Amino acid sequence: MTDTQLEKTLWSTADKLRANMDAAEYKHVVLGLIFLKYISDAFEARHQQLDQELSDPSSDYYVAEPAARYNTLEDRDEYTAENVYYVPPSARWKHLQSHAKLPTIGTELDEAMEAIERDNPRLKGVLPKIYGRPTLDKMRLGQLIDLIGTIGMGGSGHMSKDLLGRVYEYFLGQFADAEGKKGGQFYTPGSIVRLMVEMLEPYQGRIYDGACGSGGMFVQSDKFIEEHRGRKDAISVFGQESNPTTHRLARMNLAIRGIEATIELGDTLLHDAFPDLKADFVLANPPFNISDWNGEQLRDDRRWKYGVPPLGNANFAWLQHFVHKLSPKGRGGIVLANGSMTSASGGEDAMRRELVQANLVDCMVALPTQLFFNTQIPACIWFLARDRASNPQRDRSKEILFIDARQLGTMISRRNRELTETDIRRVADVYHNWRCQSASVGPNGEPPVTYLDEPGFCRAASIEEVEAHGFVLTPGRYVGTEDVEENEEYEELLQELGAELATQLAESAQLEDKIRQSLLSVGITI
Repeated sequence: MTDTQLEKTLWSTADKLRANMDAAEYKHVVLGLIFLKYISDAFEARHQQLDQELSDPSSDYYVAEPAARYNTLEDRDEYTAENVYYVPPSARWKHLQSHAKLPTIGTELDEAMEAIERDNPRLKGVLPKIYGRPTLDKMRLGQLIDLIGTIGMGGSGHMSKDLLGRVYEYFLGQFADAEGKKGGQFYTPGSIVRLMVEMLEPYQGRIYDGACGSGGMFVQSDKFIEEHRGRKDAISVFGQESNPTTHRLARMNLAIRGIEATIELGDTLLHDAFPDLKADFVLANPPFNISDWNGEQLRDDRRWKYGVPPLGNANFAWLQHFVHKLSPKGRGGIVLANGSMTSASGGEDAMRRELVQANLVDCMVALPTQLFFNTQIPACIWFLARDRASNPQRDRSKEILFIDARQLGTMISRRNRELTETDIRRVADVYHNWRCQSASVGPNGEPPVTYLDEPGFCRAASIEEVEAHGFVLTPGRYVGTEDVEENEEYEELLQELGAELATQLAESAQLEDKIRQSLLSVGITI
């Protein structure tokens, strides 16, 4: 069985055990157990290694006295020194799984989580203590423990941990899908995150996400570094998340991947947790079109260098917040609703002009519809960059690259689409070729491929041309589909309304299906 098949099988089985429990609640039950299994496996791997060293007479660490050997094996410092969490005996997976069929298993799990937090201050307040609740079916909980206990069984400690990390990430995506609109609040679909990382290539420096959800941008950056044989310790990770439960998910998600990160809880726009941070890379997918962002309390904020954002929409507050975070050579990718490229309300057109004239807008990418779990509103990615005139690639200060990727992507379900690896490579290659077209070497040290405009897909437009279009930044307006773009805003509005209707119809169908199943369970067929 491949890893992908294994992930699907595990999800299918775990989802059956969910029964009638809401996905938003069940998510914390399952992900908490996966995390517990992960840190317990990591502990056991270190425990075995230590035991071999202490028991081997030829080893420098040999300890002859059994009691002294036991004390060393239970010494918390022996684990934390190796970046392994110490897991007390009553919280180890083998112990808990042996009690999985007992009615007390819920209470034991809660006590285990508390014990782990006591011994590992870095995890304080992170782990869920929800398993002892009377409403949680203990028989199903025991079955779930047995299921998660099979992950990584028979493999080495490293293989087990790696697989648990992938399963955690896969389950995050599946829960986001199951939760629909609410799911998008903690999860950005993987293909969008991969596209942003492939374009920005965050090899080293400080990476920041002020709307970090469950930490997907950081996990993908870490994978990118691993795939390109970079040094993981060459990056520093900073994130902020306003939702307490999502904040806990993020900290577990990063811990399970072994990513050292500073993730703060709080409202980023209202209470920036990193007021002095300047990041080399910003990757973010803030919530779209938020109207209740407390903008009236921030009228004089120093971040609004390009205009005060309107009270009724936070898009340009997010955009300027992330610009403010960029270091002198920093670059960023920010996902926003398509309206940010065309809107004239609340002075947004003037702010867009100021950003272009400040030479901050590097590239605009229009995304296909139906990529997100929580909204069908058309979206785009703003790629921003400081120092576009004298960075290592070439002077791009006279132009902006526009990429219209709306026709890319493949449907993966009735509701959702994703960008394929070929799609991601195509968009990222165009961007890199454009950035390096007069350079002697490409971004990876290879000879650069000459960039060419592709009608209907990509075009490098001059700043004068952008100005002639009133600083509207919709890629379709520049890549050669003007006949379609004449009624662009009207078409987008229709798209948004149609997409919202499709979402509501899909939710209605799901609700109808649930009602049918509930009635069927009591012998009523309709």
